[in-house]
Amino acid sequence: MTHSSDFDSLVPAVPFSRRQFVVTALGAGFALAVQPVAAETVVSTDSAGLSAGEIKIAAAGGELPAYRAQPAAGGNWPVILVVQEIWGVHEHIKDICRRLAKLGYLAVAPELFARQGDPRQYANVQDLLSNIVGKVPDAQVMADLDACVAWAAANGGDAARLGITGFCWGGRITWLYAAHNPQVKAGVAWYGRLVGPASELTPKQPVDIAAKLHGPVLGLYGGADQGIPLDTVAQMRQALSSAANAPSKASTIHVYDGAPHAFHADYRPSYRKEEAADGWRRLQAWFKQHGV
Repeated sequence: MTHSSDFDSLVPAVPFSRRQFVVTALGAGFALAVQPVAAETVVSTDSAGLSAGEIKIAAAGGELPAYRAQPAAGGNWPVILVVQEIWGVHEHIKDICRRLAKLGYLAVAPELFARQGDPRQYANVQDLLSNIVGKVPDAQVMADLDACVAWAAANGGDAARLGITGFCWGGRITWLYAAHNPQVKAGVAWYGRLVGPASELTPKQPVDIAAKLHGPVLGLYGGADQGIPLDTVAQMRQALSSAANAPSKASTIHVYDGAPHAFHADYRPSYRKEEAADGWRRLQAWFKQHGV
C-alpha cells in the first residue's frame, strides 16, 4: 500500500535502502541502554481473551517483525499502529498493544529499526542513536507503517478505522504519519519531538507538516521535558491553529505541568502514575471521538 499525499509532496525523493532485515525476530525484555528497569512500577497486561504475539509483515527487503494483539474472537476490529521508542519493540510496547486489544482494537507494533540493527544490543544511548536511530529514513518508516496497515486489513482489521499512537521517537512519527496516510482517522503522540533541523533522512519535522494532517492528532507532553522545550510546543500549537484544514485545526496538545519526558513509561523512573493514567483516558476518548 502506498500513498501520494501532502506530506509526500514535502519530502524529497530519497530512496531508502531495500536491503534485507538485520533483525528478523523480536526479543524479550528491554534494551541494555534502558537499564535499570524500575520493575516495581511495570504495568503488566495479560493476554487472556486475546490473540497476541509476534508476526511477520511483508515489506520492502523481506519480512518485518512485529508484535500484534487483538481480541481472540470476532473481527473487523479498528486498527491502531503502535510506534516504538528508541529502544525498539520491547516489553512495554507489547503491553501497550495488549491494553489496546483489551479495548477491542487490533494493535500492531512493527520493529521499525529492523533494517538498521538491533537496539537491544546497545548499552550506551549515544551509540544507539548514532548507529541505529540516526540512520533510519522517514521514508522507510512511512512505507513500513503502510505495510502494517495492509497486513491488518488482510487479517481481520478495519483499515477504515485507523489510528496511530507513538512514544518519544514514535511520537514524532505519529505526527508525520497522520500527514502521510489519508486513511488515518486520528493519532495520539506522546512527547514526540516537534521541531529540529532538516536532513536527508528526516527532511521534515512535525511543525513543518502541521497544516497537512489527514486525521487530528492529540499531543501529550510534559511541562518539564528537558528535550522538548515548551517554546517548541507553542510553535506547534500556533502552526495547528493557523492551518486551513479541519484535521489540523481539530488537533490539540495537552501539557502536564511538571511532568518529565517519558512520563508514561511505567518501567522507568520518569513514570508519573497520575499523568500516565490521565493520558491513557484521553487517548481512549480521542480515538472514540474521531471514529477509531
